[in-house]
Amino acid sequence: MKKDTSEMLKELEKCSNFKEFISQNQENIEKTELHENLEALLKKYNIKKSEAVKQSEINEIYAYQIFAGSRTPDRSKLLCIAIGMGLPLDEVQLLLRKSGYAQLYVRTPFDCIVAFGINRGYKLIEINSLLYEYGLDTLG
Repeated sequence: MKKDTSEMLKELEKCSNFKEFISQNQENIEKTELHENLEALLKKYNIKKSEAVKQSEINEIYAYQIFAGSRTPDRSKLLCIAIGMGLPLDEVQLLLRKSGYAQLYVRTPFDCIVAFGINRGYKLIEINSLLYEYGLDTLG
């Protein structure tokens, strides 16, 4: 049975031997790659990869390389893909976290606008328009 994060953190704080901690928690440590997470989300939401690539508005070859696992996108490109997939905010946050990027933080203007757009189901162009309107860098 999987342990929750707070339980694992308590154990990690108390442990004196990291190798022992790892061996005892092997099944609790996530090892999925970004492309595996993306494939799982495509299946979960019944999204066609070609449509996600088109809606992400990033270079098609680069996007397919991300989906294949041969390229690692920066946070902005990953957000473009997530928005192109039409993912709900909670899935975007989880995808960012699993990919090692900061989750959207609504206290920062850029992240606030992106989260707002995702919650409203905006397309990338609509989110970029809002970002531009507020003098912020756009996605992609």
